[in-house]
This record gives sequence, structure tokens and C-alpha cells, in this order.
Amino acid sequence: MQVIATDIPDLKIIEPRCFGDERGFFFESYSQQRYAELAGIGQDFVQDNHSRSVVGVLRGLHYQLGRPQGKLVRVVSGEIFDVGVDLRRGSPTFGKWAGVALSATNRRQLWLPAGFAHGFYVLSECAEVLYKATDYYSPGDEHCLLWNDPAVGIAWPFAGAVPLLSDKDRCGRPLADLPLFP
Repeated sequence: MQVIATDIPDLKIIEPRCFGDERGFFFESYSQQRYAELAGIGQDFVQDNHSRSVVGVLRGLHYQLGRPQGKLVRVVSGEIFDVGVDLRRGSPTFGKWAGVALSATNRRQLWLPAGFAHGFYVLSECAEVLYKATDYYSPGDEHCLLWNDPAVGIAWPFAGAVPLLSDKDRCGRPLADLPLFP
């Protein structure tokens, strides 16, 4: 397993070691001991989520304030551009974002600790995304950072195209208007 740094030290790309031949492949997608030792991810995961989206869909940027979730994200079919935004008020990287292409082909994962807004844009015809969460989903506690807030300036990979958004994501709020982590 290889841990790859991003511009935000707490946001990490995980590249599992894969064994493959003409029959297919095998890789360990998560090991609590190995992830704690090599990536510093020692949290317990309490919920697994699975989403399926078509090309052009943008989901996010979501976070829970009272019950913050750390997320370990991977793609089992297709490809996405996955993004984390640091919403921890005292952090030296507050308001900064980092993104990475995750795909079934590259098998990379993105670790987003609690305190980050998370979202992704679907690059392939269809994508299935799995993620492990460190706390349970709490709809009443969820907030949404506006995907195109100029104060954050995410460089989404869809030059000129308009992403497909849910009503909730369309109504996201700018960073300046959001409740934030201490």
C-alpha cells in the first residue's frame, strides 16, 4: 500500500497493492491495522455507503457538523473527480481544496477526515462509489457548501458544461455563510 500526499496534509490518497494476472485481480481494500500504521487512519468505521451516478452528475459538497464523518472513498465502476474542502476554522489549510481522479482502474482511495466537505463529479458514463464513514448519516445535521463558490475555487474538470445537480446541491451555501468546525 502506498500513501500519497496532497496539498492538504490530512487529506490522503491511498493506493492499495494489487495482485493481478490473466484470471483477474485481488487487493485488500481496507485493513484497520495497515491503514492505521501506514496512513494514520485509526478511526472505526460504522457505516458503508454505495452510490451510482451517471456522467455529468456532481454530488456535494456535503458535511455534517454535529456528527462529523471521516470518509474513505473508492470507485468500483467508472471514474470520478473526488474533492475535499477543509472546513476546520483553525486549520492552516482552511477553505482550501484538493481533488483526485478515482477509478475502478486506478483503484485509488481518498481519505477525508472529519472536518471536510466532500463531493465528486462523474467523469465516466456511469460510476459506482463506495465509502466508509466514521459516524452515521444524520440528515438534520447535514450542510452543503456551494459547489462553485468562488471563495473556494475548485477547478472541476468540466470546462463550460453545466453539471447535473440535486435540488439540495443546487442550494448549497457559500463558505462565508456556512456553520463551520471549530
